[in-house]
Amino acid sequence: MIDPERRRRTVETVRCRLGHDQVSQRRACQALDQPRGTQRYQAKRPESDKALIAAMRQVTDVRPRFGCERVHPMLNDSGWNVGFGKVHRLWKQEHMQVPQKQRKRRRLPGHSGNGCVRHKATHRNHVWSYDFVTERTEDGRQLKLLVVIDEFTRECLALEPARSFKARDVILTLQYLFAVRGAPEHIRSDNGPEFVAQEIQRWQDAR
Repeated sequence: MIDPERRRRTVETVRCRLGHDQVSQRRACQALDQPRGTQRYQAKRPESDKALIAAMRQVTDVRPRFGCERVHPMLNDSGWNVGFGKVHRLWKQEHMQVPQKQRKRRRLPGHSGNGCVRHKATHRNHVWSYDFVTERTEDGRQLKLLVVIDEFTRECLALEPARSFKARDVILTLQYLFAVRGAPEHIRSDNGPEFVAQEIQRWQDAR
C-alpha cells in the first residue's frame, strides 16, 4: 500500500525523467492510475505539527537508532504533552523509520587479479567454473541446477538438478569430476554460501 504522498512524488519523478513538455500531468496520472485531485492536493499542516516534527528530528539527530516508541516519552519529558498516535502518524508521514543495520559480510581471500578477465583459461583443465542456475517447475517450486564448465573448451562437465544444495553435495560432484576427468589447475566460483562454506574451503585446501 503506497501512501498518497509517495504516489504524488512518483508522478512528478516520471514527468521529470521523461520531460514536462513531453508528458502532461493528466497523462502521467492516467498511466499510473493516480486521481488528478489527489495529485493536485496540498496538505495544510498546522504550525504545531511543523514544530513537533522539528523536535522529533532533534531527538533523532542525537539518538539516530531510537524508534518512535522511544522518541515519544522523550518528547513528553521535554514538555510537549502529545499522544503516541500523533507522534506515530507524523513519524510515518515523514518516513523517519530507523534503517536496518547492514550485516558486515566476511571478507574472502583473493583479489580481482583472479577474475575471469585477468586470469583467462589457456588450455583444457586449466580453469573450471561452477555456479547455480535457478528455475521453477510447473508446480511453482524452486529447482536449482549446479553447473560446472571448463572455461577453455566451454564444455559442460556437470549439470546436477536438486531442490536444494549443501556444501557436501557440491564436494561430491567435484570429487566425481576429478576422478573421471582429472583435477583442474584452478576452480572459480562466486561468493554464494554453498561455495564459501568452511567445509568446501577445507576440502579445497586439502587437494
